[in-house]
Amino acid sequence: RLATMDEGVAATTLAAATRGHASRKQTKQVATQQKSAVVIQSRVRGRKDRGRVSGFAKQQRYFTPAEVLEHDRVDDLWVTFFGNVYNLTELIAENKGSLIQPLLDAGGTDITHWFDPTTRELRSHIDSVSELRSPYLPIGRLLHAAPAEPTSEWDTNYDIPWWKNMKFCIGKLTTKVRKLKLLNMLTKQEATLEVCSEETLREIQNRYLAYNQHAASYTWKRTDAKVARVLDMNLTLDENGIPDETPKFDRLDIDEDMYVPTVHLYFSDDLTVA
Repeated sequence: RLATMDEGVAATTLAAATRGHASRKQTKQVATQQKSAVVIQSRVRGRKDRGRVSGFAKQQRYFTPAEVLEHDRVDDLWVTFFGNVYNLTELIAENKGSLIQPLLDAGGTDITHWFDPTTRELRSHIDSVSELRSPYLPIGRLLHAAPAEPTSEWDTNYDIPWWKNMKFCIGKLTTKVRKLKLLNMLTKQEATLEVCSEETLREIQNRYLAYNQHAASYTWKRTDAKVARVLDMNLTLDENGIPDETPKFDRLDIDEDMYVPTVHLYFSDDLTVA
């Protein structure tokens, strides 16, 4: 009888151990599945965020002088004049020779001084030899610019001169560059960006994408008088109550880099939504 009782206890213990092992295995499987689901949801949300934000890159409205300056090569050439930014890469590729040399020399810079501010045509003068009015070109002969004297070598096979062709215009040059610090409250990483004063926070968010691919997963806040307020992504810094203080610094002869406004970024992604 004692042996029978020992066998019963052993069987019960074994059954309990088996059930415990199965339960732990099932719990581990569920946890693994949940973790995998979170990772997948995070990746999907990340792709959605990048797609949502990267769309603004194709619609960038304003550029800083530093951004324009980066495009100064024959295969990637921008210039600015009258506040607009022009991508002349295609024009350069289609026209070879000395007539594009002034554009190559001016790549990445502002050429407003080439033009009359009233007519917005190339500046002109009375040629001392022909005594005719012709474009004033101390920079040298220029593509689509009429020569000082009539000549059969002047190619007129174009509809409008390049400086009037708005297909080359890709945006506007900012009237004021501002610096902005973005502090990621999740990772404690800080980035200082040069932005255009005319840009909305949504457009600035696109610039921040280079630092954080999940830029759209954050709520942007500004702390004023110890109160953090949510910023409107569709408004500019000024419209969000973050004014440009540099004029005041200039009057006081203070370096504007002594104070750069900071915006705090709070991670707000809801991974329960795919």
